[in-house]
Amino acid sequence: MLNKNLKSWVDIKPDSDFSIHNIPFGIYSDAEVKHHACSAIGEYIIDLFVLESADLLDINRSVFEEEYLNSFIGLGKPVTNLIRKKLIDILCDQNSILKKDEHFFKKVFKKQSAVKMLMPVKVGDYTDFYSSIDHATNIGTMIRDPKNALMPNWKHLPVGYHGRASSICVSGHSFYRPKGQQKPADSDNPVFGPTKLLDIELETAFIIGKQTQMGDSVSTEKADDYIFGMVLFNDWSARDIQTWEYVPLGPFLAKNFASTISPWIVTLEALEPFRVKGYEQDPKLLPYLQYSGQKNLDINLEVFLKPQNGRENKICASNYKYMYYTMEQQLTHHTVNGCNINIGDMMASGTISGPQPSEYGSMMELTWRGTKPIKLNDGTERKFVNDNDTIIIRGHCNKDGVRIGFGECIGTVLPTK
Repeated sequence: MLNKNLKSWVDIKPDSDFSIHNIPFGIYSDAEVKHHACSAIGEYIIDLFVLESADLLDINRSVFEEEYLNSFIGLGKPVTNLIRKKLIDILCDQNSILKKDEHFFKKVFKKQSAVKMLMPVKVGDYTDFYSSIDHATNIGTMIRDPKNALMPNWKHLPVGYHGRASSICVSGHSFYRPKGQQKPADSDNPVFGPTKLLDIELETAFIIGKQTQMGDSVSTEKADDYIFGMVLFNDWSARDIQTWEYVPLGPFLAKNFASTISPWIVTLEALEPFRVKGYEQDPKLLPYLQYSGQKNLDINLEVFLKPQNGRENKICASNYKYMYYTMEQQLTHHTVNGCNINIGDMMASGTISGPQPSEYGSMMELTWRGTKPIKLNDGTERKFVNDNDTIIIRGHCNKDGVRIGFGECIGTVLPTK
């Protein structure tokens, strides 16, 4: 339930992603700090290691000095939720030492614009799903035909594949345009070179917060206990490389060169008030995938394309509520065979497309395989992503005047190395 009466003594703009209702977790560095765990409020980060020097959180503060949040997350939700609640209490307490002691305030609070955000978790394993029915239908229509857009298994299970964890990078990074084999339509033989069809995929990802042992399965009823929180996710894709390589084993070089995440993990608890009903799942799923209650989330998502030295262009506005399969179903299916999961594992949603053309979550769909180029505000066009283009993903929830968001997920494409 939303407590709309919460009010922080910190000045927070109405359109801030980091209201008192959010309190996400991340890792930052600056000229003085190599890596400390932090939270966010308004325009500030909150250095949790320094904050605990005043014994305000009642926890061994060494956990906040580690390179990643994995150990903190591993303390379990009873602890991490309590820390989040204490932070909310401190930020609402008009008599807080942080409000009264200006010197201490300046040690704990730093402008987000003055620090560098780092990877929040060490990702051991990464799985990408394919769970948007609108996206799957669009892609299937392009490469097959409208009558057989969805494969026979699609409405019976959350389709997924195991991706590459080593190339997941935090917002603000750049990467080289990938090279690989492609097969031109007018040739019987493949060619080698930089991808000509570099695409974005508007996604989110959830972070595993509790491990299992081999042989264990996680039910849809218990799945939320294993999900710590969510980030924004851009699963960059080389469509021409993918088309040639993906039969019969699926994506490989077309996907493993780079993925971008937002730096703040928004906890599942902060997102709970924004639960909504999802798509009707028909035909009825097997019992292990069934669930009760509202398990989807109303998260507004936007994608912007910024040319080198140019202005931002909004190219997509979608919503996580369009997902056909929920996070809980994805996790349950992932573990139903006894696959073990570990703290910090990342599971991406798959491209999030809505039913309207403006809600399509990839360039492949937005330009309908390049046949309908996007006109930018500088007069140029895009069929796919050009060298030196920057892609920015933003996302937030808004209900009854309460807003929480994820910050930005930014990646820039460099010319082939």
